Amino acid sequence: MDDNTVDGTSIKGSDPLNESARGKLQSRRSKINDEICRELKMRAGAENLYRAASNRKMKETVALELQFVNSNLQLLKEELSELNSSVDIYQNDSSSVTVPMIPLGLKETNDVHFAAPFKDYIIDHYSEDPERFRSAINDLDDLRQSARTPSRDEAGIDLLLEYYNQLYFVEKRLFPSNKSTSSIYFHWYDSLTGVPSSQRTVGFEKGSILFNIGSLYTQMGCRQDRSTLEGVEAAIGNFQKAAGAFYYLQDRFSHAPSMDMQPQTLIMLVQLMMSQAQECTYEKQLLHGLDSSVKGYLDIAQESAQIARMYRETHKMMTCSPLQDYVPFSWVSMVLVKEEHFSALSHYYTALALIENRDSDFDVLEKIFTNFYVDAEMNTVPSDVPQNTEERRTLGKSHMREALLLHEDAMRVHNLCKQLRKIDTCQEVLKQAHDRSLLKFESLESEDDFTEDKSVLSLKPFTNHLLQIIQPDLAKYKVEDFFHDLGPIAIFSARHQWSSPRVIQLTKNDNQGFGFSVRGDAPVIIAIVEPASRAEDCGMKVGDFLVGVNDHDTKWCKHEQIVKLIRSSGNQLKLRLITPLNKDYLKPKLSSSTLNGEPTQTSMVTPTGSTTSGRGPKTRSKLSEWMFKKRDSGKSRSRSKSESDTSNRIIR
Repeated sequence: MDDNTVDGTSIKGSDPLNESARGKLQSRRSKINDEICRELKMRAGAENLYRAASNRKMKETVALELQFVNSNLQLLKEELSELNSSVDIYQNDSSSVTVPMIPLGLKETNDVHFAAPFKDYIIDHYSEDPERFRSAINDLDDLRQSARTPSRDEAGIDLLLEYYNQLYFVEKRLFPSNKSTSSIYFHWYDSLTGVPSSQRTVGFEKGSILFNIGSLYTQMGCRQDRSTLEGVEAAIGNFQKAAGAFYYLQDRFSHAPSMDMQPQTLIMLVQLMMSQAQECTYEKQLLHGLDSSVKGYLDIAQESAQIARMYRETHKMMTCSPLQDYVPFSWVSMVLVKEEHFSALSHYYTALALIENRDSDFDVLEKIFTNFYVDAEMNTVPSDVPQNTEERRTLGKSHMREALLLHEDAMRVHNLCKQLRKIDTCQEVLKQAHDRSLLKFESLESEDDFTEDKSVLSLKPFTNHLLQIIQPDLAKYKVEDFFHDLGPIAIFSARHQWSSPRVIQLTKNDNQGFGFSVRGDAPVIIAIVEPASRAEDCGMKVGDFLVGVNDHDTKWCKHEQIVKLIRSSGNQLKLRLITPLNKDYLKPKLSSSTLNGEPTQTSMVTPTGSTTSGRGPKTRSKLSEWMFKKRDSGKSRSRSKSESDTSNRIIR
């Protein structure tokens, strides 16, 4: 954690004192969420009182109070909706005129106090002194608190991913599979409505963090300067990663209590982010310079049609149940504006291809026009290729007229939304595109032209730059388990049970052994206990885990370290043992020759005081056979020793 501190006060990637417009907006959102939560509690209390009241006058008073509370709730939700519509705050501050993108605000959460329940669980389940883990619990508290206010950059993403990965260890170690035994509730507010939800599962916490990772990527994508090649490429990558985070969340987390994490909402967000990424790809092509050939114009026309189709699908998702009453009206309006805008651009570039082409481009035009148009069902419609300049001009004029009408529709939808009218850059982009089409259309008009404009079909959507979602690479962000000292997580986790630790004292003289053998690593397991030995008399059992030797905690010790500790103890040995209750760790490992994924290793404290270790099934069979022979069989011991001399190591 020391590497993540900044001036010793906050974790790297956290920006709790952020006073930017985005920070103030998020702070206001947090306060509104708290007020909504209070009003909901008041309404629940008033409803209970209304049902319980028998006096008519009391019922009237409570009903009046309910009306007041509901009115306050409606006002708060409208204010929150307006804040969610403040897309301009997240945009880049450069003077370039670009169409704004739609970002998501972060989910808010309440404080969670881990200390008391974690300490109780460490005592009850692990029988460990909780004070040993005070620092680990404080580190987790600090990390979660910092994750509530991530900075809007890659450091903020790293912070959220660090906490997300740390939750893996926390869930495995400190949250039992029986959720009812957990006393920790995770409270999170809906990103769009502010409605609070709570669950006792770490899955809800992890899902909310993953949602905020996607939301943070949307904000990072919006803040890029898309008038530069570097900025537009960064925006594309951020929107792809945002879509990947929402897709990962939808694919792996289910039964979320909040609407913003429901499958329908997440699928819509994936579509929205990929639409915005594709729009940035269009802007990137314009930055490289527009190819003024017939093929260049028609390619960009089909690219525009592709973007329009993607926004059309997004709009369809937003206006279907159950999202139609959930998604902010400004979002729906913005998506519809972009659908109309890019449909208009597709016809505009088609008109330029027809009007400004040369005779030498006729072959290219003929090749592309064979499958250039589609009907309302997106089926390809065969079309006749204009044969001469006049026919091309007439068709081009029809496309320009269609572009002009669609631009007017986009401006009309824009003006109907109060939130969009506040965004000057959006209105300026729409007006520039409309005026450009109008000027071109007027240049095609002539007083003696009485040809009726033809109706034109929609263009077939197509792109040479189809993008893919980028799912989060969680394995890339390595974290250190705060509760590492509890032992290897494969053994010492919340789902495994074992007896309370017991301490045994073993004594021997120089001519005796302790009478047990151990196998494996971290932790070592008691493999053999000799009958009538000191170890058996003190209560040692086959299958016990050796978690302490003298004053040393040995849960993470390797086999060689245990052997060294036992040898250094002389004739006095204190061991700390636990007995697994719900799994036999010894027998399955005997057949597979592995323990914890590594080759097994057996060490035996012999009757002569030597410690013997061996590897592999052959060595174990020799040791076991020798172990249970009579102690006075000196010839047998000598023969056994010589046979295993090449594979066993004798420590004297």
